[in-house]
Amino acid sequence: MSPTAKHPIVAPFYAAAVTWLLYALLLPLYRPLHFACAIAAAAMVFLISYFICRSGAKKADANEAKAQSAGQKATAQTGTSSGNPALDKVMKDGALAIEEMRRLDKNIEDEKISADIVRLQQTSEKIFAYVREHPDKLDDIRRFMNYYLPTTLKLLNAYDRMSGQGVSGENIDTSLNRIRGMMDTIVSAFDKQLDSLFGEEALDISTDITVLETMMAREGLTDAPLKADHAGTDDAQLKL
Repeated sequence: MSPTAKHPIVAPFYAAAVTWLLYALLLPLYRPLHFACAIAAAAMVFLISYFICRSGAKKADANEAKAQSAGQKATAQTGTSSGNPALDKVMKDGALAIEEMRRLDKNIEDEKISADIVRLQQTSEKIFAYVREHPDKLDDIRRFMNYYLPTTLKLLNAYDRMSGQGVSGENIDTSLNRIRGMMDTIVSAFDKQLDSLFGEEALDISTDITVLETMMAREGLTDAPLKADHAGTDDAQLKL
């Protein structure tokens, strides 16, 4: 669709009318030559206004197309709807948080902080990937999403702003040092959040290994003797 179809251009008509009115007020308009000059002036103003407005409409269309393309790209990155609104929101917020980490990593010159941000980004990506595959874990990262992640981003944004001021002062230096000193704790907390998601799976693995070891020992398939606390275990309890 052409720019003129999407954005009807009416400004040139108003400009031509105003030009005619001004000509009539300021210059004589009682001879054929006067009318011809007025028409020529109005036509010239009309054409100039038309091309200016058309250029603006094309630019607006280009910006709109660019915005739509960016929106489609963002949708493609976050994936299609899962049918679970809570999960979709977490995935969307997670994608925005990770993108913000990338921006902060580029802006902040401190190599230690930058390395910590990369570590947080990688851990966060693993957390969201796991939750995407296990939606039942949404409640397990509620506090992470509602407080730990946004607060971490808030601190990093404050570090970005303050470190970019190019001055040294008590308030700025104290804040930067406190944030810098907190980063190791934050990185460790993110790692533990990821580890906690595997708690039930680790328990299942431990149980399976214990049952397997016991059954193999009872069948004489291993060199290790059957442990006393397993000797009285009922066969029904050992079924896989």
